[in-house]
Amino acid sequence: MNWLEDVLGSDWEISPAGGATGEAFYAEKNGKKLFLKRNSSPFLAVLSAEGIVPKLVWTKRMENGDVITAQHWLNGRGLKPKDMKNEHVAELLKKIHRSYELLDMLKRLGKEPLSPETLLENVKKAANLELLELPVIRQALCYLEQNVTEVQHKEAVVCHCDIHHNNWLLSEDNQLYLIDWDGAMIADPAIDLGMLLYTYIHESEWDEWLKKYGADLTDDLKVRMHWYMLAQVILSISFLRKKNNEKEMAEQLEFLNALLRKGH
Repeated sequence: MNWLEDVLGSDWEISPAGGATGEAFYAEKNGKKLFLKRNSSPFLAVLSAEGIVPKLVWTKRMENGDVITAQHWLNGRGLKPKDMKNEHVAELLKKIHRSYELLDMLKRLGKEPLSPETLLENVKKAANLELLELPVIRQALCYLEQNVTEVQHKEAVVCHCDIHHNNWLLSEDNQLYLIDWDGAMIADPAIDLGMLLYTYIHESEWDEWLKKYGADLTDDLKVRMHWYMLAQVILSISFLRKKNNEKEMAEQLEFLNALLRKGH
């Protein structure tokens, strides 16, 4: 963490903030609190300006080319699974999916829209020989291949792609944020919608939730959400296998089975 002392000085109390990259930290001094990250995407500035992430305080470029960003460290809490039904979640996701500014910035950063065909290729690469020995994986891949032409969609928006409840932050003044944008893509909004609805909302309430978001539960949307959810679960299983996380991997395999039995 020497690079942080170079940026802040030695009189700040610094602690790791967790996360997969190990590049995020909390810093505190005289009651002032910051969230610091190394090599955040320039996308962060637009997210801050749109009020989607906590406010960006400053950005500094180091001599070695690293870029350090500092955001307000907010007192608040992550959402609980039951909170995902809240209309504020639907409203913020709607704002994200309809933001021209976010879409324009990702395009300027060189992001290309993710097609179903590209995602299917990624899923096939992730499902190595060990996973292909499992009948449920083979069955799911077969479904994805047979239905890839059924999920073509003209609208490509900015998708977060990991809208786990812990990535939603509610501040003490009741402001909602969506954080951890490292996996953002330009894609079918069904990627985010399917993950949220399948994970947190009972199917009998999908129509009501989507009305808060500003969409109808059409047969086309159901097919697309189901297809993308299958793809995302296979990718999740592959990731968990690499991490030797057998417990969560077993849970995801059971979920995949349930998805296949359910159809769309």
